[in-house]
Amino acid sequence: MKLSGLIAKPDGSIVRGQVTFTDRITALDAISDVGDDYILPGFVDLQVNGSHGIDVMDASADALATLSRHLAREGTTAWMPTAVTAPIEKIAQAHDSIATAFDNSNSDDSSDGAAILGMHLEGPFISPLRLGAHPKLNLEPRGDAFERVLEMRALRLITLAPELPGAIDAIRKLTARGVVVSIGHSNATFDEANAGIDAGARMFTHLFNAMRPLNHRDPGVIAAALAPSAAFAGIIPDGVHVHPAMLRLAFDARGRGGLIVVTDKVALAGTTGSEKIVGRARATIRDGAARLDDGTLAGSIISMLDGVRIMVEKAGVSIGDAAVMAATNPARLIGASDRGVIQIGARADLIVLSRALELKSVFIGGCQPN
Repeated sequence: MKLSGLIAKPDGSIVRGQVTFTDRITALDAISDVGDDYILPGFVDLQVNGSHGIDVMDASADALATLSRHLAREGTTAWMPTAVTAPIEKIAQAHDSIATAFDNSNSDDSSDGAAILGMHLEGPFISPLRLGAHPKLNLEPRGDAFERVLEMRALRLITLAPELPGAIDAIRKLTARGVVVSIGHSNATFDEANAGIDAGARMFTHLFNAMRPLNHRDPGVIAAALAPSAAFAGIIPDGVHVHPAMLRLAFDARGRGGLIVVTDKVALAGTTGSEKIVGRARATIRDGAARLDDGTLAGSIISMLDGVRIMVEKAGVSIGDAAVMAATNPARLIGASDRGVIQIGARADLIVLSRALELKSVFIGGCQPN
């Protein structure tokens, strides 16, 4: 199979050329006389709480496979089902479904759905002061509950607050086990956040949201996320969770190499707007996002492509840089070095967009989903 057009490279540049592939990319050739379609690596979404009426916390392995198919049709070729704060038994049930879906995704040769990369656990080790839509079931990251989470085999990414008692030791233990730690739902000071990075944390969860506010005399966790460091900053570019001017500010601070686009989408995404329980209460779609009755944001309703469009059209980021943030960086963070890039030997997870950023084609492992 061959595709020609404007190819997004891992450094954010765009070149005219041709991609040749089977299940993997076998050749890249510079060709000047090509069309104007963009060829991008498939998007990698590290934070999906649900979509199309399917909630990760209640979903069976089969339902997660159905969700994978929905995501593939939006241009997302790999994703992490994201469990949220709940009683440990409920988290364990969600994990078991995700683990089964993960096994099936990696053993099945079908390219009909986005690959499941493991579980992102957002909580319960978060600040009681920054719960957002999460229920008041937060715990300190130590003791029996933490040890149980540490043993969950499909766990690949976890959000926690580094200021909690036991958190620094927990970050070290998780990192040693190969789990990526993301700082989020946190009331951390600047120094506490940096201590988390020093201990091994490598991401910030939905920058600006559920975090101690930025203050010029008390910079806090947001300043740590905006400062150069080894940790990526995840951001929800729906224009609601973060104003486009702040999206641009974050990009100017961290550049394409420091940001990760996530959707943080919930089960209401892709539906006609019927209500759902999200976290601690009922949520509905209002003013461009999922919200609790009191107006608290409970997640987004965008696709990764929607987020890329907003980064390009409203935050003024180039399409090449947006592709790095939506594909290359998230894959790199979790060690999936053969995903999220268009280079020889990488998986042929590709999407084709028109110059108007309309989705034209999706390829997963070189094949188009049905």
